[in-house]
Amino acid sequence: MKKLFFAAFIILLSIQTNAQSKSAHSSQYRTALGVKVWDGGGISFKHFLDDHNALELIGYFWNRGTRITGLYEIHGPINGAPGLQWYIGPGAHIGFYNTKNGDGAFAGVDGVLGLDYKFNGAPINISLDWQPSFEFGTNRGFYGSWGGLGIRYTF
Repeated sequence: MKKLFFAAFIILLSIQTNAQSKSAHSSQYRTALGVKVWDGGGISFKHFLDDHNALELIGYFWNRGTRITGLYEIHGPINGAPGLQWYIGPGAHIGFYNTKNGDGAFAGVDGVLGLDYKFNGAPINISLDWQPSFEFGTNRGFYGSWGGLGIRYTF
């Protein structure tokens, strides 16, 4: 598992090295890597495809399993609040669990609704979001407790 994360990290860094330059607005960023705090914790990688569309990959880890989530996020500015944006979008996940609701691998669909803030003059980004999801399988269903606080270093 460690080798997989190391390889993904190296690939993401090489993508960033070849990425286009940042937007002219000082509070924007192109790529960010950090943590997402929820009931457990996770690693968050976010990359903007253009000024308003981003992809986020989150690996959640806790004592009862692992969950990998991919989100497509549509961002929009909040007038009068430089560096602050809202975002919304769809996604999907796969989870590997050992819980009272069942052991095994389960897949599901996700949504996301949140706020994203890039500090002006510092390579730090924070986000706060809600990620409702529906998971398919026996003893699975709707979950409204996903999401969290993201703290990332921006490239």
